Amino acid sequence: MSATLDPPARRPGRSRLARRRRRAGMLLSIPAVVLVAGLLWVPIGQAVRYSLTTWDGYSAPTWIGPSAYTSAFSDPIVHRVLENNALLLLAVPFAIGIPLVIAVLLHEHVRGWKFFRSVYFLPTAISWVVIGMVALQFFADKGILNQLLSDVGLGFVHTDMLASQYTALAALAITFIWSMIGTNTIIFLTGMATLDPTLLEAAKVDGLSRWQTFYRVTLPLLTRFIQFSFVITVISAFSALFSLIFVMTGGGPGLGTTTLEFFVYQAGFAQGQFGTGALYGIVLFVIMIIVGIGQLRLIRPDDGEGW
Repeated sequence: MSATLDPPARRPGRSRLARRRRRAGMLLSIPAVVLVAGLLWVPIGQAVRYSLTTWDGYSAPTWIGPSAYTSAFSDPIVHRVLENNALLLLAVPFAIGIPLVIAVLLHEHVRGWKFFRSVYFLPTAISWVVIGMVALQFFADKGILNQLLSDVGLGFVHTDMLASQYTALAALAITFIWSMIGTNTIIFLTGMATLDPTLLEAAKVDGLSRWQTFYRVTLPLLTRFIQFSFVITVISAFSALFSLIFVMTGGGPGLGTTTLEFFVYQAGFAQGQFGTGALYGIVLFVIMIIVGIGQLRLIRPDDGEGW
């Protein structure tokens, strides 16, 4: 004789409680939705509308339409600005690789590692404006860099890095790398603190050198932390350099250090072309969306689960 087990009947009280919780959740989320819409999506929508016009911020905007974007992308100045952004991306591997090496050395608890940990983390506690002012004094014609070169007998190498377009961009990239050292070092130290020490001990038992242990054991286990560092470094390279540029070079010489982020400010507030500024802002917004989606696909879990 076989017994048939019927599924338990759904309790009416439990289903009513679930519906009440769902309604309560929706009601409680309304203020947050309204706040996000008012402070984020409404301004973005207005920026899209103004990007299709010519507007000086005072008079009524004049509608241009999609041709505004066609004219913008055919402008050689915009091409140069985007080229500056692309060149700054060359600093990203250094902004990740140098902190990774520092984190490995600090994780080995070399002599004075606590002191050096504080020194490397210091840029994180300083505002970008202060970092820009220090860099300005360092790379100036009569700055610290040339003084150091003179002190070690290399005065003939005297250079004013902020006077030339590409050297000024290089100075900006070096400052950006230095400013990211603290953040990325802490990320990698956090990752190394999560490693299983038995794996490192097993590598030593197998006769692997320190370099082989790092390359074959430590580095693969830090993949997620490296990917996260890559995400925040690239985002910073696109959207966090305004203060450095404003203090160090003002976007010059010429367009040598003008990025798309700084170009939005120049068009809108320096030239009074708020419609053009809104257009470049939307272009930067779209670029960041594309970069963000690409990075999310990069750090997607390997187990097939989606986000």
